[in-house]
Amino acid sequence: MNPAMKDRPSPVTAAGERKGAWLSVLDQGAKLLQSAPPLKGFDVYVAGLHCAKGDAGMQMEAHHFCKVVNDDLLQCVIFDGNTPDANLIGIEYIVSGALFDTLPEQEKDYWHPHNYEVFSGQLSAPGLPQKVETSLVKQLVNSYGKTWHTWHTGTHGEPGMDLPMGDATLMWSFNRDGEADEGLRTGFEQAMGIDSDAKRADRASLLPLAEPQRGVDEMKDDFPGATAPVPGVVDAGR
Repeated sequence: MNPAMKDRPSPVTAAGERKGAWLSVLDQGAKLLQSAPPLKGFDVYVAGLHCAKGDAGMQMEAHHFCKVVNDDLLQCVIFDGNTPDANLIGIEYIVSGALFDTLPEQEKDYWHPHNYEVFSGQLSAPGLPQKVETSLVKQLVNSYGKTWHTWHTGTHGEPGMDLPMGDATLMWSFNRDGEADEGLRTGFEQAMGIDSDAKRADRASLLPLAEPQRGVDEMKDDFPGATAPVPGVVDAGR
């Protein structure tokens, strides 16, 4: 474990008995004789905040472990923490702006823009030196994500369901300062040792790469109170 990366446990313990029966089977050879090739390569770790599309009050941390398929596509599994007891709560596919442009118009409504997450400093790659992290998030400028959450385990301090129930929820991105719940944001940053102001200043060097993105204003009216725009985050409809 990288000592520079802080642990973030899950906010809820899953329902069910201990895993003694499973371990008994695994001890008989399954863990020695089986492998999991599809899971290899999910070694890009980024953490940030999500909200549900159309439900501004449904917000949570999202710890992504991603596999780079190619320069235009990543696929990620999402957990509610980064420790061994973390729960799998969803998936996200990330495409470059160029690949997004090839999607059918109706399909584009499922994909949220990423420039705010980059330029606000909200998205981080825990454990990496800041300059290396900036090089990594540079690849996400103008990209889009399609994210479904299947389990709402809540937030740290307010646990949610102890089992995945109901329909999957399409998630969205925050696109202005003040949209993320302040307690959620500060709790996340403090627990993870994130200095979003420093990240924002360092990533300003990437601003010349920014292009207007579809969906920036999708939930603009869903958040009460004034919210502040961030340089580099502009809706493509303007």
